[in-house]
Amino acid sequence: MGLFRDHILRNSDYRIGPALNKVVLDQIQMEREGDIISHGPIRSCVYMLECLYETEEERDSDKVYLTSFEGMPVVLLTSLGFVADTKRMTPDEFIAASSEFYHAEGQRLLQECDAATYLRRVDKRLREEHDRCMDTISTLTAPKIQGVVEQRLITENIREVMDMESGICSMLDNDKLGDLKLLYKLVSRVDQDKTALKDIACDRLIELGKGINESLKNPVVAAVQPQPVNGSSSTSGLAAAKEEKAATGATLLAIKWVNDVLALKDKYDRIWELSFDKDKGVQTAITRAFSQFINDLKEAPEYISLFIDDNLRRGIKGRTENEVDEVLDKAVTLFRYLTDKDLFERHYKTHLSRRLLTNRTLSQDAEKQMIGKLKVEVGVAFTSKLEGMFKDMSLSEEMSNEFRRRQQDQDSDSKPQIDIAVNVLTSTFWPTKAVGSEVKPCLYPPVIEAARESFTKYYLDRHNGRKLIWKPNMGTADLKVTFKGRKHEINVSTFGTVILLAFNDLEPGETLSFADLKNITLIPDEDLIRNLQSLAVAPKTRLLLKKPMSKDVKPTDVFSINDQFTSKHIRFRVGVVAANKAENEKEKKETSESVDKDRGQQIEASIVRTMKQRKKLSHQELVIEVVEQLKSRFSPDMGSVKKRIESLIEREYLERVDGSRETYKYLVSILLILLINILLMGCRHDLERRISACVRIWYTRIKTLLFAA
Repeated sequence: MGLFRDHILRNSDYRIGPALNKVVLDQIQMEREGDIISHGPIRSCVYMLECLYETEEERDSDKVYLTSFEGMPVVLLTSLGFVADTKRMTPDEFIAASSEFYHAEGQRLLQECDAATYLRRVDKRLREEHDRCMDTISTLTAPKIQGVVEQRLITENIREVMDMESGICSMLDNDKLGDLKLLYKLVSRVDQDKTALKDIACDRLIELGKGINESLKNPVVAAVQPQPVNGSSSTSGLAAAKEEKAATGATLLAIKWVNDVLALKDKYDRIWELSFDKDKGVQTAITRAFSQFINDLKEAPEYISLFIDDNLRRGIKGRTENEVDEVLDKAVTLFRYLTDKDLFERHYKTHLSRRLLTNRTLSQDAEKQMIGKLKVEVGVAFTSKLEGMFKDMSLSEEMSNEFRRRQQDQDSDSKPQIDIAVNVLTSTFWPTKAVGSEVKPCLYPPVIEAARESFTKYYLDRHNGRKLIWKPNMGTADLKVTFKGRKHEINVSTFGTVILLAFNDLEPGETLSFADLKNITLIPDEDLIRNLQSLAVAPKTRLLLKKPMSKDVKPTDVFSINDQFTSKHIRFRVGVVAANKAENEKEKKETSESVDKDRGQQIEASIVRTMKQRKKLSHQELVIEVVEQLKSRFSPDMGSVKKRIESLIEREYLERVDGSRETYKYLVSILLILLINILLMGCRHDLERRISACVRIWYTRIKTLLFAA
């Protein structure tokens, strides 16, 4: 075999070896260009070269096939990760020739093909080279020639292919799942991290998301400033009504925004599952992209809460349990993307409270299911007040039933003429924004006032020391009315009930002006206008007539009973304008101020809690600990944390370590200091006064400490 190798194959006169290489390479080149060749002779020649070795030891790496036919320039070998002895190589070897061919092929395809066609041609070349190694030349060549194709057609050109007009952005926009799957497959061969693929796909996702955000900027939701009417102060109520009308439009846009984001999420989820092989790295990049553009919209927490509110009020009607669960899961998915989860909590509490108090929720089970999902995401502390609301509603129902039973046992003369059900709310559970911080005045008709006083007495007898604050703006009533001889049962707000009962004692045809109704009921202007709009403007519930007739209620309007009212429904609801709505600018400002205040307290509590455990920390370590603790609710900025640290130092919670201003030390427990101060004050007969003085001194510090605990 050695003699054949040296005297025939490598004969210097006849140069049979190089000629054989050239013939085989020419045949392969012809096949690559589309010609049909005979594989048998080529396979025989390759088999002969595989049987010859460079040395007597006959090592696999010394096969003449590898040293004389496969060789390639050392630069390309190194880039592909192979090592070879280049001393035995000539310029015409298979790998080197293939590298030149595919370099030219790549440039030609970039000029002639769109992105999808380029990918299919590359995939076809990879399969052809694999089949050629299996059927015609040696299987030893398969990984090396595939490396050449990957280097020349994928690594060197794939970024340019993805950036084409028909590239990855077009594929994503038009749901070209097959092309995307092929792109992912080819990129995975050369880049395990798929860096370029993730970057371009996520940049496109962020661009689409920002487009959804931009679509909200055209409709302007702003407070309407009406001109004064006859100098009346009641124009403030008209302004509020117009603000609500504008905010209702913003609410529809908010729900549309969430639906658009969910549609985009479904689209990318489908692409990730069917085209990107459920790649975890790609999923992480997509999640990061969604989080970026969602949190770019500062109203996102409110909009997601409004979406949940809309579905729990009416969107899940007629759906199966699985469909309801799917809707809630989608909402929770968007919730996960939020950075400001505390802001979402504030809006969700407000919307939930209104649903419960107006009995507008379709399913208590769905409500509790949603709270359960939020509890899984962020813990019990997040949902404790939400669960407290449901507990209040349950206890109120039991209390109302017991009150009714007691009323039934009374003499007929002392029984209230109406049935009353009261929701007693624990002030710490329910958001002030929903139930109102002020006590709104209302002069109840005698029949309602008697029932109210009866329940107040019952409740205070049962719970000594408590105080009831009535909120007529949050209640509703069921009234039996007769129009044109037909009886109806209508559900109307408490304010609306008081307004309607004001017309009971009037003669047919008599009217009441806006000022008359205000004097009779004492209802605030904005609430009076909102309820009159529902009763005298809304076409389907026009129980009152308004003169002059217009879409807005003005202080100069006059009202009377609509004797000609008809409805095909025996039971119907008179809705109050804009129950749950997007916030106007004034409300956004109030919410922002309240959130900033709450966040400041949480940052201080986190600092105190951390320092109480660690005793001494550097500034950087303390900031990292605080951010880590609070990231599940919001992302505190470094300036706020630093400001709160300085405030705690001023109030003597912390102090700087001598010689190191960037290191803080926790001071002794405030409660222990309080006890020591009391003991040092002495004088038992003066102890009460001294304790009171000490408590006043340390009050704010104890409050923050308890919040931290």
